[in-house]
Amino acid sequence: MEKKFVLACDHAGYPLKEELKKIFAEKGYDIIDCGTDSLASVDYPAYATKLCDTITSGKAKLGILICGTGIGMSMAANKHAGIRAACCSDTFSARMTRMHNDANVLCMGARVVGAGLATDIAELFLETEFEGGRHQRRVDLVNALD
Repeated sequence: MEKKFVLACDHAGYPLKEELKKIFAEKGYDIIDCGTDSLASVDYPAYATKLCDTITSGKAKLGILICGTGIGMSMAANKHAGIRAACCSDTFSARMTRMHNDANVLCMGARVVGAGLATDIAELFLETEFEGGRHQRRVDLVNALD
């Protein structure tokens, strides 16, 4: 398992992004931070694009996006070819979206989950491998929609 990922947020997600960055750096992860870098109001699609471009360029395989609900970031990220973003607020969904959907971007809402749960969700997402097999055909069908 590669211990590297890309991280980005909007202003609502900034405090949680900073908390996750600290926690995962302590766990030995290499983190590419695509911003934002303050609580100043920003447009979430710009940060979703920065993160998605980092993944599609091959600089990282997985990413985490954070906004108020996770929904806006998920919608913006899924507009990018090669991105399969899942908005998760529980650990089961985070694990299953990696195992069965080969999601490469986790979206979370800072106003939905606290730092403890967000850490658990992110850790499961980052450490769970795609099962392949019968799920690969379905992922291929999703990718064909790009």
